Amino acid sequence: MLSLSTTLKPLSLLSPSVKQHNPSNGNALFTHNSTNSFLSKRGGSVAHRKNTFVAAHDAPDQVKSSWRIPLSEVEVVIMRKKRAFWERSWTSWDVAKLVLVGGAHLLSLLAPFYFSWEAFRVLLWLFYINGICITLSYHRNLSHRSFDLPKWLEYLFAYGGLLAFQGDPIEWVSNHRYHHKHCDTQRDPHSPTQGFWFSHITWIFDTSSILKKCGGHENVDDLMRQPFYRFLQRTVLLHMMAYALLFYFCGGMPFLVWGIGVATVVRLHTTFVVNSVSHVWGTRAWNTPDFSKNNWWIAMISLGEGWHNNHHAFEFSARHGLEWWQLDVTWYLIRFLEAIGLATNVKLPTESQKKRMALV
Repeated sequence: MLSLSTTLKPLSLLSPSVKQHNPSNGNALFTHNSTNSFLSKRGGSVAHRKNTFVAAHDAPDQVKSSWRIPLSEVEVVIMRKKRAFWERSWTSWDVAKLVLVGGAHLLSLLAPFYFSWEAFRVLLWLFYINGICITLSYHRNLSHRSFDLPKWLEYLFAYGGLLAFQGDPIEWVSNHRYHHKHCDTQRDPHSPTQGFWFSHITWIFDTSSILKKCGGHENVDDLMRQPFYRFLQRTVLLHMMAYALLFYFCGGMPFLVWGIGVATVVRLHTTFVVNSVSHVWGTRAWNTPDFSKNNWWIAMISLGEGWHNNHHAFEFSARHGLEWWQLDVTWYLIRFLEAIGLATNVKLPTESQKKRMALV
């Protein structure tokens, strides 16, 4: 069940795109009703009709709860009793992730007691190095195939992503591709329409739910066919433990606390805010059938990932900051790799594609 209503005449490009979600989930109800002012893709201020998005799950049933996310246009309507965090089946991988993520947060609490400038410099280096490996490799290269790299370099960047403690490439890429396929519907692995904190962090501890509503890893056959990625999937925990021990042996507790604890927590939440905040607060320049937003401060801390409405409009694009003033550090590195002949088949949106997706 899906309907779309507005106070003005409907967006002709939006309606068909939204309806494409309906056959696949049959349980998302969207209504649009608000007035916003935002920056257009050309940088100017554009008056836009105010829209309120409402996502209703399991539509024919009785409404169990509903709320609007503060200071946003997103309203969540739950048509079923929401399952408590602890009232579900936990797989061994769910428990392992809870221990890893919870352990990193607890370890980071020791940061004031083990501070050293050398350890702090390690944190800064890791924030950018592991961050680039996530944004350039896991996201733009592996998930969207926005460009090609020589295999040795592709694997090097992917291994760096593994050491960011965000899982192996197969799991990460599979979840992300399902996110784009079912974006902001009930089948989305991490949509704020199912709750802000769910989209931010708690979704990662429920792999059974993702398997049930989306499917398995059949959407990453390109990675599953490669022995390197299957090896990382089988041995991911061993690599993380060896990585943590390396830091301890190199710099003791300061390196372990700052290089593993603080760096992991900062990097995790930098990725998480793209999933949560960038689907709730920000501006829209493109006519996408989801809640994606451009958010400049998230773009600054996430190396360009915060231009999220740009990304959802042109998910194949290696460049997310489409305007000259939209900071996109990941794109600058891709452009450098292209200039020296290491990145090839770099994909960018054409002007005709931009015109079709433009709000104005």
